[in-house]
Amino acid sequence: MADSDIATRAPESDAQETPAAHVPPPAASGQSPIPGDSIAQEGPTMGEHCTTDRPTPEGETPTGELTKLGGVDVYVAKPSDYPHSPSKLLLLLTGGTGIKSTNNQLQADKYAAEGYLVVMPDQFDNDPAPNTVNMAELTKDASWLETIKMKSAEGIKSFMIDMWLARHTPEKVMPILHKVVESAKEEFADAVANGGGIYGVGYCFGAKYILILAGEHPDTVAWGQEAPKDEEQGTVKEAPIIKAGAIAHGTMVTKEDLEAVRTPMYIVAVKDDPLFSEEEVLTPGRETMEKNQVDHEVQVFPGVPHGFAVYGDYNDSKIKQAQAQAYGLMLGWIQAH
Repeated sequence: MADSDIATRAPESDAQETPAAHVPPPAASGQSPIPGDSIAQEGPTMGEHCTTDRPTPEGETPTGELTKLGGVDVYVAKPSDYPHSPSKLLLLLTGGTGIKSTNNQLQADKYAAEGYLVVMPDQFDNDPAPNTVNMAELTKDASWLETIKMKSAEGIKSFMIDMWLARHTPEKVMPILHKVVESAKEEFADAVANGGGIYGVGYCFGAKYILILAGEHPDTVAWGQEAPKDEEQGTVKEAPIIKAGAIAHGTMVTKEDLEAVRTPMYIVAVKDDPLFSEEEVLTPGRETMEKNQVDHEVQVFPGVPHGFAVYGDYNDSKIKQAQAQAYGLMLGWIQAH
């Protein structure tokens, strides 16, 4: 495919360089670039698109509803003909912008339009990630002193994101997901039965947790705790919770997350991405998946920013095309499994 390639590398971040042929022209005088359309930039621990929404495409409005499952806030999107026609249950885990993001809700609606009953839980317990700062926009007309002050503010924002990540660890997130999954199995038992289990898709922060839910883990890890140091003491293994999954530009993913996967998995990644290291994470993870005969594919997209697959608008037509392509690949994977 012209704008992507299948490869054995899959780092992921929005702090990368676009190949020369894809460098967008500079904005005209007085014209403000859309945050994130420029790919060569510096950012905090998580990419900008993990913590900040793109502009919402004009005229689009979410059609699902905010409700609760297992006492947890969720956004639920249903096919228009449900329950009169059979559906399949899909767990959608978001980036740091969370379930109240219009773009995330529209993303859920897109999967619902393809016949999935989509449950998108609030993994963050009403504590979404702090927004990043668009420094290119803020500093374009600023004096040198104002620029220094704003860059200092950017450092503070980066620190805030790191502190936010420290609050949202597997120990905190996994119990939330277990509550939602168990409640969804009861509330939407027909969809679970029709699909032969639960499907999962995850973006950015949520990608790591789709991998965990697709893995075979000691029961402590399955609930977000540390693995036992001595696994010879009769450790109970928990089976995967989802039957097939697809992820895009994961953050905080470890090679152990990939090595534990036991169900079919599609991985959309960004080329030259330091947040998803080829050498330390992807390559050893894939080697173990192949050894374990786990059905999987990796699609690497060059010249796009971290978070490009999350629904939202871009000025760059190549990024728009890549976004649509990534969605089609992820959808096609879960439909095939």
